[in-house]
Amino acid sequence: MKRVLQIVAVIIAITVLGITANHLMTPDTRDQAATQTTKKAAAPTKAAPTHINWREPSENKPYPKWKQLKDPWIHVSVKQQRVFIKDGSKTVYTMYASTGVDNSTPRGTFHIQAERGKFFYNAESKEGAKDWVSFKDHGIYLFHTVPTDQYGKFNVQEADMLGRAAHSHGCVRLAVPDAKWFYDNVTYGTKVVIN
Repeated sequence: MKRVLQIVAVIIAITVLGITANHLMTPDTRDQAATQTTKKAAAPTKAAPTHINWREPSENKPYPKWKQLKDPWIHVSVKQQRVFIKDGSKTVYTMYASTGVDNSTPRGTFHIQAERGKFFYNAESKEGAKDWVSFKDHGIYLFHTVPTDQYGKFNVQEADMLGRAAHSHGCVRLAVPDAKWFYDNVTYGTKVVIN
């Protein structure tokens, strides 16, 4: 408490008298003041959410109006497990995502393809998904919901990995309403950058 009072006295002296802080501080209070300044200057780190509700939109704001965007494109960050809806250099919406395990999601620049659908099921991987949109190899690499079984029931264990870890076979998984918005709005030919 004594050190805190010393620091406060120094700040008052600097403000009122306009004198140099180093002249008033002892070595101990000088070090403590430097530590406090460093702590204040450091940007706070945003902790990853402990639970992501994949049944709800990723953000608490309306989805962007696609037709009103001047230069829309999609950025997928494998490192962050996020999909950024972009308008030129500006991010207008951020979605939680899960990309492919073992770097199985292709990197590079692609474009939204013509193939899209409301539901698919792959018997080999025993996974399906809803609201899918192709971005590579005409129906092989997709944006889609978190995975389902053959009846369209969501796999909760897999869905709970959304936004926290790469967990797909190479596609980009999205929250259920995010995937629906993507399916309904993102147009053929839209640029997709994955890195």
